[in-house]
Amino acid sequence: MLEATFVLIAVLILLLITSAPIAVALGLTSLVYFYYFTLIPMTQVSERLFNALNSFPLMAIPFFILAANIMSRGGISRRLTDFGAAMVGHLRGGMAITTVLACMFFAAVSGSSPATVVAVGALMIPAMMRNGYPKEFSTGLVATSGSLGILIPPSIPLIVFGIATEQNIGDLFLAGILPGILAGVMLLGMAVFVAWRKGYGHAGAGFRMSNADKLKAFRDAILALALPFLVLGGIYSGWFTPTEAAAVAVAYSLVVSLVIYREIKVSQLWEVTLSSVKTSAMVMFIIANGILFTFVLASERIPGSVSETITNWDLQPWQFLILVNILLLFVGCVMETSSAILILAPILLPIAIELGIDPIHFGIIVVMNLEIGMITPPLGLNLFVASGMSGMSVLSVAKAAIPSALVLLTALALVTFVPFFATAFVGL
Repeated sequence: MLEATFVLIAVLILLLITSAPIAVALGLTSLVYFYYFTLIPMTQVSERLFNALNSFPLMAIPFFILAANIMSRGGISRRLTDFGAAMVGHLRGGMAITTVLACMFFAAVSGSSPATVVAVGALMIPAMMRNGYPKEFSTGLVATSGSLGILIPPSIPLIVFGIATEQNIGDLFLAGILPGILAGVMLLGMAVFVAWRKGYGHAGAGFRMSNADKLKAFRDAILALALPFLVLGGIYSGWFTPTEAAAVAVAYSLVVSLVIYREIKVSQLWEVTLSSVKTSAMVMFIIANGILFTFVLASERIPGSVSETITNWDLQPWQFLILVNILLLFVGCVMETSSAILILAPILLPIAIELGIDPIHFGIIVVMNLEIGMITPPLGLNLFVASGMSGMSVLSVAKAAIPSALVLLTALALVTFVPFFATAFVGL
Protein backbone atom coordinates (compact mmCIF):
# COMPACT_ATOMS: atom_id res chain seq x y z
CA MET A 1 0.00 0.00 0.00
CA LEU A 2 1.27 3.44 -1.01
CA GLU A 3 0.75 5.03 2.39
CA ALA A 4 2.84 2.37 4.12
CA THR A 5 5.66 2.78 1.59
CA PHE A 6 5.87 6.54 2.16
CA VAL A 7 5.78 6.10 5.94
CA LEU A 8 8.56 3.48 5.80
CA ILE A 9 10.79 5.70 3.69
CA ALA A 10 10.15 8.73 5.92
CA VAL A 11 10.86 6.84 9.15
CA LEU A 12 14.04 5.27 7.77
CA ILE A 13 15.39 8.59 6.47
CA LEU A 14 14.52 10.34 9.75
CA LEU A 15 16.36 7.72 11.80
CA LEU A 16 19.42 7.85 9.54
CA ILE A 17 19.49 11.66 9.72
CA THR A 18 19.50 11.46 13.52
CA SER A 19 22.64 9.26 13.30
CA ALA A 20 20.92 6.11 14.53
CA PRO A 21 22.98 2.97 13.82
CA ILE A 22 21.87 1.38 10.56
CA ALA A 23 20.75 -1.84 12.30
CA VAL A 24 18.61 0.14 14.77
CA ALA A 25 17.14 2.23 11.93
CA LEU A 26 16.17 -0.88 9.97
CA GLY A 27 14.75 -2.61 13.03
CA LEU A 28 12.66 0.37 14.24
CA THR A 29 11.33 1.00 10.73
CA SER A 30 10.25 -2.62 10.54
CA LEU A 31 8.55 -2.37 13.95
CA VAL A 32 6.60 0.68 12.80
CA TYR A 33 5.41 -1.29 9.78
CA PHE A 34 4.37 -4.33 11.82
CA TYR A 35 2.54 -2.20 14.40
CA TYR A 36 0.60 0.12 12.09
CA PHE A 37 0.20 -1.68 8.78
CA THR A 38 -0.13 -5.42 9.47
CA LEU A 39 -2.17 -7.78 11.62
CA ILE A 40 0.96 -9.67 12.65
CA PRO A 41 1.25 -9.68 16.48
CA MET A 42 4.30 -7.82 17.76
CA THR A 43 5.25 -10.93 19.72
CA GLN A 44 6.12 -12.57 16.41
CA VAL A 45 8.80 -9.98 15.60
CA SER A 46 11.31 -11.59 17.96
CA GLU A 47 10.49 -14.96 16.40
CA ARG A 48 11.17 -13.57 12.93
CA LEU A 49 14.47 -12.08 14.12
CA PHE A 50 15.52 -15.46 15.50
CA ASN A 51 14.47 -17.26 12.32
CA ALA A 52 16.47 -14.75 10.28
CA LEU A 53 19.62 -15.94 12.05
CA ASN A 54 18.63 -19.62 12.23
CA SER A 55 20.62 -20.40 9.09
CA PHE A 56 23.46 -22.88 8.69
CA PRO A 57 25.36 -20.77 6.10
CA LEU A 58 25.29 -17.78 8.48
CA MET A 59 27.26 -19.81 11.04
CA ALA A 60 30.31 -19.33 8.81
CA ILE A 61 30.50 -15.66 9.80
CA PRO A 62 31.35 -16.01 13.54
CA PHE A 63 33.73 -18.87 12.76
CA PHE A 64 35.66 -16.83 10.19
CA ILE A 65 35.78 -13.86 12.58
CA LEU A 66 37.17 -16.10 15.34
CA ALA A 67 39.70 -17.65 12.94
CA ALA A 68 40.88 -14.19 11.89
CA ASN A 69 41.43 -13.13 15.52
CA ILE A 70 43.33 -16.31 16.34
CA MET A 71 45.55 -15.90 13.26
CA SER A 72 46.25 -12.29 14.15
CA ARG A 73 47.20 -13.09 17.76
CA GLY A 74 48.86 -16.45 17.11
CA GLY A 75 51.68 -15.41 14.81
CA ILE A 76 50.20 -16.65 11.54
CA SER A 77 49.81 -13.21 9.96
CA ARG A 78 53.31 -12.20 11.12
CA ARG A 79 54.89 -15.24 9.49
CA LEU A 80 53.08 -14.51 6.24
CA THR A 81 54.51 -10.99 6.14
CA ASP A 82 57.97 -12.15 7.21
CA PHE A 83 58.05 -14.67 4.39
CA GLY A 84 57.03 -12.03 1.84
CA ALA A 85 59.70 -9.67 3.12
CA ALA A 86 62.33 -12.42 2.87
CA MET A 87 61.46 -13.11 -0.75
CA VAL A 88 61.07 -9.60 -2.19
CA GLY A 89 61.93 -7.15 0.60
CA HIS A 90 65.31 -6.32 -0.94
CA LEU A 91 63.71 -5.09 -4.19
CA ARG A 92 62.65 -1.53 -4.84
CA GLY A 93 58.96 -1.66 -3.92
CA GLY A 94 59.48 -5.04 -2.25
CA MET A 95 57.83 -4.12 1.04
CA ALA A 96 54.83 -2.74 -0.83
CA ILE A 97 54.60 -6.05 -2.71
CA THR A 98 54.80 -7.90 0.61
CA THR A 99 51.96 -5.78 2.03
CA VAL A 100 49.58 -6.47 -0.86
CA LEU A 101 50.40 -10.19 -0.97
CA ALA A 102 50.00 -10.53 2.80
CA CYS A 103 46.57 -8.87 2.56
CA MET A 104 45.57 -11.26 -0.22
CA PHE A 105 46.66 -14.32 1.76
CA PHE A 106 45.05 -13.16 4.99
CA ALA A 107 41.86 -12.24 3.14
CA ALA A 108 41.77 -15.77 1.75
CA VAL A 109 41.11 -17.21 5.20
CA SER A 110 39.60 -14.40 7.28
CA GLY A 111 36.75 -13.23 5.02
CA SER A 112 36.88 -9.85 6.73
CA SER A 113 38.25 -6.56 5.44
CA PRO A 114 38.79 -4.76 8.79
CA ALA A 115 40.44 -7.89 10.24
CA THR A 116 42.84 -7.94 7.28
CA VAL A 117 43.72 -4.27 7.79
CA VAL A 118 44.41 -4.84 11.50
CA ALA A 119 46.40 -8.06 11.13
CA VAL A 120 48.60 -6.89 8.25
CA GLY A 121 48.68 -3.17 8.97
CA ALA A 122 49.93 -3.58 12.54
CA LEU A 123 53.00 -5.31 11.12
CA MET A 124 53.53 -3.71 7.73
CA ILE A 125 52.90 -0.01 8.31
CA PRO A 126 55.85 0.30 10.77
CA ALA A 127 57.97 -2.03 8.60
CA MET A 128 57.33 0.02 5.45
CA MET A 129 58.13 3.26 7.25
CA ARG A 130 61.43 1.80 8.52
CA ASN A 131 62.16 0.79 4.93
CA GLY A 132 61.81 4.35 3.60
CA TYR A 133 58.12 4.54 2.66
CA PRO A 134 56.12 7.60 3.70
CA LYS A 135 53.52 7.08 6.38
CA GLU A 136 50.74 8.27 4.07
CA PHE A 137 51.59 5.84 1.27
CA SER A 138 51.97 2.91 3.68
CA THR A 139 48.68 3.55 5.45
CA GLY A 140 46.73 4.17 2.23
CA LEU A 141 48.07 0.97 0.65
CA VAL A 142 47.15 -1.16 3.68
CA ALA A 143 43.66 0.35 3.92
CA THR A 144 43.01 -0.38 0.24
CA SER A 145 44.65 -3.81 0.06
CA GLY A 146 42.77 -4.83 3.19
CA SER A 147 39.49 -4.25 1.37
CA LEU A 148 40.29 -7.38 -0.68
CA GLY A 149 39.10 -9.24 2.41
CA ILE A 150 35.48 -8.87 1.35
CA LEU A 151 36.12 -10.04 -2.22
CA ILE A 152 38.65 -12.87 -2.13
CA PRO A 153 36.82 -15.97 -0.88
CA PRO A 154 35.83 -16.92 1.69
CA SER A 155 34.02 -13.59 2.02
CA ILE A 156 31.45 -12.60 4.61
CA PRO A 157 29.62 -10.18 2.22
CA LEU A 158 29.41 -12.94 -0.41
CA ILE A 159 27.81 -15.18 2.23
CA VAL A 160 25.31 -12.42 3.04
CA PHE A 161 24.55 -11.87 -0.67
CA GLY A 162 23.97 -15.59 -1.15
CA ILE A 163 21.55 -15.73 1.79
CA ALA A 164 19.69 -12.55 0.78
CA THR A 165 19.21 -13.67 -2.83
CA GLU A 166 19.18 -17.47 -2.43
CA GLN A 167 22.24 -17.87 -4.66
CA ASN A 168 24.74 -20.69 -4.21
CA ILE A 169 27.49 -19.49 -1.85
CA GLY A 170 30.02 -21.95 -3.28
CA ASP A 171 29.48 -20.50 -6.77
CA LEU A 172 29.88 -16.99 -5.37
CA PHE A 173 33.16 -18.00 -3.77
CA LEU A 174 34.39 -19.45 -7.07
CA ALA A 175 33.33 -16.28 -8.87
CA GLY A 176 35.34 -14.12 -6.47
CA ILE A 177 38.69 -15.78 -7.19
CA LEU A 178 39.66 -14.10 -10.47
CA PRO A 179 38.29 -10.63 -9.59
CA GLY A 180 40.18 -10.81 -6.28
CA ILE A 181 43.41 -11.82 -8.01
CA LEU A 182 42.87 -9.17 -10.71
CA ALA A 183 42.41 -6.40 -8.13
CA GLY A 184 45.41 -7.65 -6.13
CA VAL A 185 47.71 -7.81 -9.17
CA MET A 186 46.66 -4.32 -10.25
CA LEU A 187 47.40 -3.00 -6.75
CA LEU A 188 50.80 -4.71 -6.92
CA GLY A 189 51.55 -2.98 -10.22
CA MET A 190 50.51 0.41 -8.87
CA ALA A 191 52.56 -0.02 -5.68
CA VAL A 192 55.72 -1.02 -7.56
CA PHE A 193 55.29 1.80 -10.10
CA VAL A 194 54.90 4.44 -7.37
CA ALA A 195 57.82 3.03 -5.37
CA TRP A 196 60.14 3.13 -8.38
CA ARG A 197 58.99 6.52 -9.59
CA LYS A 198 59.29 8.23 -6.20
CA GLY A 199 62.20 6.22 -4.85
CA TYR A 200 60.34 4.68 -1.93
CA GLY A 201 61.94 1.79 -0.10
CA HIS A 202 65.43 0.36 -0.33
CA ALA A 203 67.04 -1.77 -3.01
CA GLY A 204 70.39 -3.46 -3.17
CA ALA A 205 72.50 -6.31 -1.88
CA GLY A 206 72.60 -4.87 1.61
CA PHE A 207 68.96 -5.78 2.07
CA ARG A 208 69.10 -9.16 0.37
CA MET A 209 68.70 -12.21 2.59
CA SER A 210 70.75 -15.34 2.09
CA ASN A 211 69.16 -18.45 0.66
CA ALA A 212 69.43 -20.07 4.09
CA ASP A 213 67.48 -17.21 5.67
CA LYS A 214 64.86 -17.42 2.92
CA LEU A 215 64.52 -21.15 3.49
CA LYS A 216 64.10 -20.54 7.22
CA ALA A 217 61.40 -17.92 6.56
CA PHE A 218 59.63 -20.38 4.28
CA ARG A 219 59.77 -23.15 6.89
CA ASP A 220 58.40 -20.79 9.52
CA ALA A 221 55.55 -19.73 7.24
CA ILE A 222 54.65 -23.02 5.56
CA LEU A 223 51.84 -23.82 7.99
CA ALA A 224 50.46 -20.30 7.58
CA LEU A 225 50.73 -20.57 3.78
CA ALA A 226 48.90 -23.90 3.85
CA LEU A 227 45.81 -22.51 5.57
CA PRO A 228 44.26 -20.75 2.52
CA PHE A 229 44.78 -23.86 0.41
CA LEU A 230 43.24 -26.07 3.10
CA VAL A 231 40.15 -23.88 3.49
CA LEU A 232 39.53 -23.07 -0.17
CA GLY A 233 40.66 -26.45 -1.44
CA GLY A 234 38.28 -28.19 0.94
CA ILE A 235 35.37 -26.05 -0.24
CA TYR A 236 36.01 -26.42 -3.95
CA SER A 237 36.82 -30.13 -3.78
CA GLY A 238 33.55 -30.81 -1.98
CA TRP A 239 35.16 -32.05 1.24
CA PHE A 240 33.20 -29.55 3.30
CA THR A 241 30.76 -26.67 2.98
CA PRO A 242 31.77 -23.01 3.47
CA THR A 243 30.40 -23.14 7.02
CA GLU A 244 32.34 -26.30 7.82
CA ALA A 245 35.41 -24.71 6.21
CA ALA A 246 35.12 -21.84 8.68
CA ALA A 247 35.13 -24.30 11.58
CA VAL A 248 38.14 -26.07 10.05
CA ALA A 249 39.95 -22.71 9.84
CA VAL A 250 39.31 -22.15 13.56
CA ALA A 251 40.55 -25.62 14.52
CA TYR A 252 43.63 -25.36 12.30
CA SER A 253 44.48 -21.89 13.61
CA LEU A 254 44.13 -23.08 17.20
CA VAL A 255 46.40 -26.08 16.71
CA VAL A 256 49.06 -24.06 14.86
CA SER A 257 48.98 -21.08 17.25
CA LEU A 258 48.74 -23.04 20.51
CA VAL A 259 50.75 -26.19 19.86
CA ILE A 260 53.25 -25.41 17.08
CA TYR A 261 53.96 -21.66 17.08
CA ARG A 262 53.07 -21.31 20.78
CA GLU A 263 52.50 -17.57 20.43
CA ILE A 264 49.15 -17.67 22.15
CA LYS A 265 48.31 -19.20 25.53
CA VAL A 266 45.18 -21.02 26.61
CA SER A 267 44.56 -18.24 29.13
CA GLN A 268 44.39 -15.72 26.24
CA LEU A 269 41.68 -17.62 24.37
CA TRP A 270 38.97 -16.08 26.53
CA GLU A 271 39.99 -12.58 25.44
CA VAL A 272 40.21 -13.65 21.78
CA THR A 273 36.83 -15.38 21.94
CA LEU A 274 35.17 -12.44 23.70
CA SER A 275 36.47 -10.02 21.05
CA SER A 276 35.16 -12.33 18.33
CA VAL A 277 31.77 -12.62 20.04
CA LYS A 278 31.41 -8.84 20.18
CA THR A 279 32.21 -8.47 16.49
CA SER A 280 29.98 -11.39 15.53
CA ALA A 281 27.08 -10.03 17.59
CA MET A 282 27.36 -6.67 15.84
CA VAL A 283 27.36 -8.29 12.39
CA MET A 284 24.51 -10.68 13.24
CA PHE A 285 22.40 -7.85 14.68
CA ILE A 286 22.79 -5.95 11.42
CA ILE A 287 21.92 -9.04 9.38
CA ALA A 288 18.85 -9.91 11.49
CA ASN A 289 17.38 -6.42 11.18
CA GLY A 290 18.31 -6.28 7.50
CA ILE A 291 16.49 -9.54 6.78
CA LEU A 292 13.48 -8.27 8.77
CA PHE A 293 13.46 -5.09 6.69
CA THR A 294 13.75 -7.18 3.52
CA PHE A 295 10.57 -8.99 4.58
CA VAL A 296 8.87 -5.62 4.93
CA LEU A 297 9.98 -4.58 1.46
CA ALA A 298 8.70 -7.84 0.00
CA SER A 299 5.38 -7.47 1.82
CA GLU A 300 4.88 -4.07 0.21
CA ARG A 301 6.01 -5.47 -3.17
CA ILE A 302 8.58 -2.67 -3.41
CA PRO A 303 11.22 -4.80 -5.21
CA GLY A 304 8.65 -5.82 -7.83
CA SER A 305 7.50 -2.24 -8.36
CA VAL A 306 11.05 -0.93 -8.73
CA SER A 307 11.90 -3.81 -11.08
CA GLU A 308 8.85 -3.12 -13.24
CA THR A 309 9.59 0.62 -13.38
CA ILE A 310 13.23 0.19 -14.42
CA THR A 311 12.34 -2.55 -16.90
CA ASN A 312 9.91 -0.14 -18.55
CA TRP A 313 12.81 2.24 -19.15
CA ASP A 314 14.00 -0.25 -21.77
CA LEU A 315 17.63 -0.06 -20.65
CA GLN A 316 20.38 -2.09 -22.23
CA PRO A 317 22.26 -4.36 -19.79
CA TRP A 318 25.39 -2.18 -19.95
CA GLN A 319 23.35 0.94 -19.18
CA PHE A 320 21.75 -0.76 -16.19
CA LEU A 321 25.15 -1.89 -14.89
CA ILE A 322 26.50 1.66 -15.11
CA LEU A 323 23.51 2.92 -13.09
CA VAL A 324 24.01 0.14 -10.53
CA ASN A 325 27.70 0.95 -10.16
CA ILE A 326 26.96 4.64 -9.59
CA LEU A 327 24.25 3.80 -7.05
CA LEU A 328 26.34 1.26 -5.15
CA LEU A 329 29.43 3.46 -5.07
CA PHE A 330 27.32 6.15 -3.42
CA VAL A 331 25.63 3.70 -1.05
CA GLY A 332 29.01 2.24 -0.09
CA CYS A 333 30.07 5.68 1.14
CA VAL A 334 27.17 6.01 3.59
CA MET A 335 26.04 2.48 4.51
CA GLU A 336 27.56 -0.60 6.12
CA THR A 337 28.27 -3.42 3.64
CA SER A 338 25.93 -6.13 4.97
CA SER A 339 23.04 -3.68 5.37
CA ALA A 340 23.49 -2.39 1.83
CA ILE A 341 23.45 -5.92 0.43
CA LEU A 342 20.38 -6.97 2.42
CA ILE A 343 18.42 -3.88 1.33
CA LEU A 344 19.46 -3.47 -2.30
CA ALA A 345 20.31 -6.97 -3.56
CA PRO A 346 16.72 -8.31 -3.44
CA ILE A 347 15.57 -5.19 -5.32
CA LEU A 348 18.27 -5.04 -7.99
CA LEU A 349 18.88 -8.73 -8.70
CA PRO A 350 15.46 -9.44 -10.30
CA ILE A 351 16.05 -6.55 -12.69
CA ALA A 352 19.50 -7.88 -13.56
CA ILE A 353 18.08 -11.34 -14.25
CA GLU A 354 15.31 -9.81 -16.37
CA LEU A 355 17.99 -8.11 -18.48
CA GLY A 356 19.91 -11.37 -18.90
CA ILE A 357 22.73 -10.61 -16.45
CA ASP A 358 24.14 -13.65 -14.66
CA PRO A 359 23.15 -13.44 -10.95
CA ILE A 360 26.56 -14.68 -9.78
CA HIS A 361 28.32 -12.07 -11.94
CA PHE A 362 25.96 -9.45 -10.53
CA GLY A 363 26.81 -10.52 -6.97
CA ILE A 364 30.52 -9.95 -7.60
CA ILE A 365 29.77 -6.50 -9.03
CA VAL A 366 27.79 -5.61 -5.90
CA VAL A 367 30.55 -6.73 -3.54
CA MET A 368 33.30 -4.99 -5.55
CA ASN A 369 31.39 -1.71 -5.36
CA LEU A 370 30.94 -2.03 -1.61
CA GLU A 371 34.60 -3.04 -1.33
CA ILE A 372 35.51 0.41 -2.65
CA GLY A 373 33.05 1.86 -0.13
CA MET A 374 35.29 0.50 2.64
CA ILE A 375 37.88 3.17 1.75
CA THR A 376 35.62 6.13 0.95
CA PRO A 377 34.39 8.65 3.54
CA PRO A 378 32.31 9.34 5.51
CA LEU A 379 31.69 5.74 6.66
CA GLY A 380 34.55 3.77 5.09
CA LEU A 381 35.33 1.32 7.89
CA ASN A 382 38.87 0.60 6.70
CA LEU A 383 39.67 4.30 6.94
CA PHE A 384 38.81 4.34 10.64
CA VAL A 385 40.76 1.15 11.32
CA ALA A 386 43.84 2.40 9.45
CA SER A 387 43.50 5.80 11.13
CA GLY A 388 43.51 4.19 14.57
CA MET A 389 46.67 2.22 13.79
CA SER A 390 48.65 5.02 12.13
CA GLY A 391 47.51 8.04 14.12
CA MET A 392 46.54 9.86 10.90
CA SER A 393 43.17 11.56 10.56
CA VAL A 394 40.45 9.69 8.65
CA LEU A 395 40.46 12.29 5.86
CA SER A 396 44.24 12.03 5.55
CA VAL A 397 43.97 8.26 5.16
CA ALA A 398 41.21 8.73 2.57
CA LYS A 399 43.40 11.13 0.61
CA ALA A 400 46.34 8.72 0.77
CA ALA A 401 44.12 5.90 -0.51
CA ILE A 402 42.94 7.77 -3.64
CA PRO A 403 45.49 6.23 -6.09
CA SER A 404 44.70 2.74 -4.82
CA ALA A 405 40.97 3.41 -4.98
CA LEU A 406 41.32 4.42 -8.64
CA VAL A 407 43.00 1.07 -9.29
CA LEU A 408 40.06 -0.75 -7.69
CA LEU A 409 37.65 1.31 -9.81
CA THR A 410 39.51 0.17 -12.93
CA ALA A 411 39.27 -3.44 -11.77
CA LEU A 412 35.54 -2.94 -11.14
CA ALA A 413 35.05 -1.64 -14.69
CA LEU A 414 36.86 -4.67 -16.13
CA VAL A 415 34.80 -7.16 -14.10
CA THR A 416 31.55 -5.31 -14.88
CA PHE A 417 31.95 -5.38 -18.64
CA VAL A 418 33.97 -8.59 -19.00
CA PRO A 419 31.82 -11.21 -17.25
CA PHE A 420 34.49 -13.88 -17.86
CA PHE A 421 36.40 -12.66 -14.80
CA ALA A 422 33.44 -13.57 -12.56
CA THR A 423 32.05 -16.63 -14.33
CA ALA A 424 35.19 -18.47 -15.52
CA PHE A 425 35.28 -20.91 -12.59
CA VAL A 426 31.55 -21.16 -11.80
CA GLY A 427 30.21 -24.64 -12.30
CA LEU A 428 33.61 -26.35 -12.35
